[in-house]
Amino acid sequence: VNEEDQFRIISMQKGGDVKGVFERLARGIQTVANSVKGECGKEFMRSDKFGYIHTCPTNLGTGMRASVHIDLPGWNKEGLDKLKARCEELALQPRGTRGESGGQTGHTYDISNKHRLGYSEVQLVQTMIDGVNKLYDEDLKLQEKHGLK
Repeated sequence: VNEEDQFRIISMQKGGDVKGVFERLARGIQTVANSVKGECGKEFMRSDKFGYIHTCPTNLGTGMRASVHIDLPGWNKEGLDKLKARCEELALQPRGTRGESGGQTGHTYDISNKHRLGYSEVQLVQTMIDGVNKLYDEDLKLQEKHGLK
């Protein structure tokens, strides 16, 4: 509360059921929206052009950051700069597992969609899924290259 977001709705679980996590998130958002409207008659601020209005301008649009924690030992061996460059090509953003500025632990990364504005929530989640699948496939090759397999 009172950081860059006034409040956050998060849906997460272990495993690879991204669709289930997304569906639960959508239900959670609708439940909160219904509760707010029922209590005070207000709705979330939304622009047809820009999407949801946030206090943090980098989250203008959907405000959605879909991410997974994934082990990428091959990319880790290649170096963070190369991983960042590849993620940029895939419209992704790598972070450490300790949050935006908290650093990385081992070879596990938090990989998320880079964009928030101009795309639907479904598009952003699909971008993350497709990109993470590519990074994983590439990581397997990099593990072989570096003798990690």
